[in-house]
Order: sequence, then C-alpha cells, then structure tokens
Amino acid sequence: MADFSFDIVSEIDRQELTNALDQVRKEITTRYDFKDVPVEIVNEKEQMVITTADDYKFKAVMEIIKSKFIRRGLSLGVLGEEKSEPASGGKMRITIKFVEGVDSEKAKQINKFIREKLPKVKTVIQGETIRVSSKSKDELQTVMDLLKNNQEIAIPLQFINYR
Repeated sequence: MADFSFDIVSEIDRQELTNALDQVRKEITTRYDFKDVPVEIVNEKEQMVITTADDYKFKAVMEIIKSKFIRRGLSLGVLGEEKSEPASGGKMRITIKFVEGVDSEKAKQINKFIREKLPKVKTVIQGETIRVSSKSKDELQTVMDLLKNNQEIAIPLQFINYR
C-alpha cells in the first residue's frame, strides 16, 4: 500500500500582497481623514515600511491594511513585529517584518504536536518545510484540520504537494 503525503509550509502570496497594498494606497488617497497627510507604504522583500505623520494615522493605516489583507485572503499572521523610529520632517517610520517560512523551533513544535495526536503519522523536517506522510488519507486530513484549529501555532500554514 502506498504512502500518502503533503508538505507544510508558510509562504506569502506576493501577488496578493502587492494587490492588497495597492488597494490600501488607493483608499488612502480617497479618504478625507488622510487629506494633506503624507503616507508612504513601501513593500520590500522581507518587510513593509510605512511612513506617516503620527501614531494615530499609523493605526488608521494598519486598520485599512488588515481589512484589505482579509478581503484578499491573506492571513494577518504574516505581519510580524513592528519597529517604530522617527523619520525626517517630524514623521514616523514603522517597519513591519513579514513572517514567512517555518523556523526550526516552530517546526519542532508542529512535529511534536502531530506525533502526540496521531502517533502513526510520520513527519520529517526538511529545512523550512515539514513532510507529513501516512498510509491513510483520512489521517492526513485529520492532521490538516488539527493544525488549522491550533491556536498555539501563530504562523499561517499552507498544505502543498498533496499526494
């Protein structure tokens, strides 16, 4: 009997991210509360840099970003820690790192969680992915459901290469 498997990864859909941030920029230009307020959102590879007038405007921008992320199917878990610093002209610059990839600590936590719940399922950590295999497709579906409903895992997970 053949083994069935899938990979657990944590990736960001870059096109959806770009589209969401474009929608945010468009909404900011049309909103009255942002009239004559300079807001700049720069999407870099591993982070996003927001430059705005003050903390109040930053919170408003973040609410718009979160709503657009949800609308476009992006998990809010991709937004990591925020680092704030003063910028020129009395503005503030906030750098938000993107959470991508399953680091070794999270991989070990996921591995341990799966083995506790379903001892017959085999898991192998392969860099930033975790390969899960079993003789039963039903067990693999159970693993997916358990991971989707687990609140302790704070990163967004995707399941790929289902065979």
